[in-house]
Amino acid sequence: MDELHDTLSRRNFLGQSGAGIGALALASLLNPTNLFGGTAPAGDPALGKPHFPPKVKRVIYLFQSGAPSQLDLYDYKPKLETMWGQDLPASVRNGQRLTGMSAGQSKFPLAASTFKFKQHGPGQMWVSELLPHIAGIAPEATFIRTMNTDAINHDPAITFIQTGSQQGGRPSFGSWVSYGLGSDNQNMPAFVVLLSKGNPGDQPLYAKLWSNGFLPSVHQGVVFRSGPDPVFYLNNPPGIDRTSRRRMLDYLTKLHHEQSKHVLDPEINNRMAQYEMAYRMQASVPETLDIAHEPDYIFDMYGPDSRKPGTFAANCLLARKLIEKDVKFVQLYHQGWDQHGNLPSAIKPQAKSIDQASAALVNDLKQRGLLDDTLVIWGGEFGRGPYSQGKLTRENYGRDHHPRAYTIWMAGAGVKKGFVYGETDDFGYNVVKDPVHVHDFQATIMHLMGVDHEKLTFKHQGRRYRLTDVHGKVIKPLLA
Repeated sequence: MDELHDTLSRRNFLGQSGAGIGALALASLLNPTNLFGGTAPAGDPALGKPHFPPKVKRVIYLFQSGAPSQLDLYDYKPKLETMWGQDLPASVRNGQRLTGMSAGQSKFPLAASTFKFKQHGPGQMWVSELLPHIAGIAPEATFIRTMNTDAINHDPAITFIQTGSQQGGRPSFGSWVSYGLGSDNQNMPAFVVLLSKGNPGDQPLYAKLWSNGFLPSVHQGVVFRSGPDPVFYLNNPPGIDRTSRRRMLDYLTKLHHEQSKHVLDPEINNRMAQYEMAYRMQASVPETLDIAHEPDYIFDMYGPDSRKPGTFAANCLLARKLIEKDVKFVQLYHQGWDQHGNLPSAIKPQAKSIDQASAALVNDLKQRGLLDDTLVIWGGEFGRGPYSQGKLTRENYGRDHHPRAYTIWMAGAGVKKGFVYGETDDFGYNVVKDPVHVHDFQATIMHLMGVDHEKLTFKHQGRRYRLTDVHGKVIKPLLA
């Protein structure tokens, strides 16, 4: 009891905590809003600093929703031509489960691509005639031909590659990056989402794909829309000017601080951080999203659609502008790749809508010196199978979902240039060399950003979670 009395005495307390009181005083001078329940700036990094020096500071993820057919774009298989119309050997499928759309077929006739392929770049990557501009940046890119996933249907597969789980409720890739590394620009969110116009009736996209899950809400992806009101409720309502908005936020902050003292809910401070971010964004977002002053040669580079708000090309241009403002993770979703039937005619306009702008983004970043620390990713949730879904003719065939092997590419910081990784069999059905699972892909991107994917965790409901769950390894041969 005497020891306890000494420990808790006033003199002992002041003597032992002098350094702490001094630190608090210094902190109050440097940033008074962070002291005693003040609103912390949005995007404060949980890690403090990366685990090791990052090669990538920013990511632009061009997600192609609906699953592009790698067999008609990137993975050339002449064997399918020699076996046109023949049944896929049972030894190749090996009992793999199929979707309900083709499970009832008694035959699985092999369908070669009707499009011509050529090899490009030092890695001699096969690229279809559908993508002449992307073929032109092959010397800058790493192509992974052996991506594979656990999911066989769109919604769980998209959720899986975006959050590390097939079920909703987990934090998205960009939210983990925001949580771990914070923001490099306090006037912009660390994680921005762009939704481009897709084909009507295509697979829908849900907010769970850019949700913060169980992470603090300040790390949720912020959707920027085309038009005069890019972020909902960002502009002041009629009759409210910027001075009035500032006064309202100041009084609201005082009320939230009082509430925080009683309920001790960290989401109160997160909410205030989001209000403050919205206030700062009122000045920064309109300037960032204004493309009217871009020179004509830039619009020519990205293609005529870049002048049309909401298109994939226009959003690629916006992604570059966001990167210039140090937004750390830009997630661009593009729909329209779900071609179960009539693939030859459907994939042509779809490929044309993304080809020029995808290549232009890489070239534009390169000419500005931004590709040295920015990584561009292009790919979908899974691939397409080598057999025709439904009736097969030379002019018309469709392809069902295929999770075992598909292609994505990356260009920019941290990855090898003109490099092809992995091999699939003669049918493009199975991986025969160097598989890359979704969790491996996630672990590798985190590694490039200076994060050990096993150490960036968040405790929720008694368990420590991470983006890669309990899986994933860094694919070091991809690294420059």
